[in-house]
Amino acid sequence: MTSGIGRELAVDAEVSRGEFTLRVNLAVAPGEVLGILGPNGSGKSTLLNAVAGLMPVSRGQILLDGQVIDDAATGEFLEAAERPVGFVFQNYRLFPHMSVLDNVAFAPRARGINRHEARATASDWLARLGLARFAGRRPADLSGGQAQRVALARALAGRPRVVIADEITSALDVSIQGAVLNLVRELQRELGLSILFISHNLAVVRYVSTRLAVMYRGRIVEQGPTDRVLAEPRDDYTRELLAAVPGPTAPTDRSTP
Repeated sequence: MTSGIGRELAVDAEVSRGEFTLRVNLAVAPGEVLGILGPNGSGKSTLLNAVAGLMPVSRGQILLDGQVIDDAATGEFLEAAERPVGFVFQNYRLFPHMSVLDNVAFAPRARGINRHEARATASDWLARLGLARFAGRRPADLSGGQAQRVALARALAGRPRVVIADEITSALDVSIQGAVLNLVRELQRELGLSILFISHNLAVVRYVSTRLAVMYRGRIVEQGPTDRVLAEPRDDYTRELLAAVPGPTAPTDRSTP
């Protein structure tokens, strides 16, 4: 199976939404997993939407492997369907009228792959993630863990260079969160993917990310290796945030979700 290869993602941009302005300067190195931690309203989802191409930047630019995918100054903007970015939404956003197979095939189809090849790619990913027997079902017939894996398969089927994820386990039952996180870690290592994800869960951040950025009021107030930021925060807000949020033990459940 041909897979995406992690590339450097560089964001140096502003995104304005009404009275709120996100101002971010960060990079995700090849094969790196960058976690974004912060309260509601800090701009985390706005950042992911900008990287995905769902929201244009107001100033600055976004680069992927040196290629401009959004530049406010020149007006250059690569549409979401054309970006080599896989997006795993918090609530999956699977198409209810499509089968599981066609949901996964949607990603390669959106990138110009013909129907036959797209469905073959989708079948490969469903088999890889243990979902082959659900290919003909509709999303409403799936459990939360199954729907999460379908959403992940759809993101990967588009052969992305970078995968971004919004609260990848928040909608899942606690009993299967660990299994999903283990699957994400295994796929990231196997494929060498770069991953950018947001979470409110310190256990998830510690377990999955190699580097961590803390956001507050539309700004990154601190970033660095995850273990260092969690153990020795240098910013006052980071210390307040970590003191207010308990840090549970990292998930270890390896059962199939």
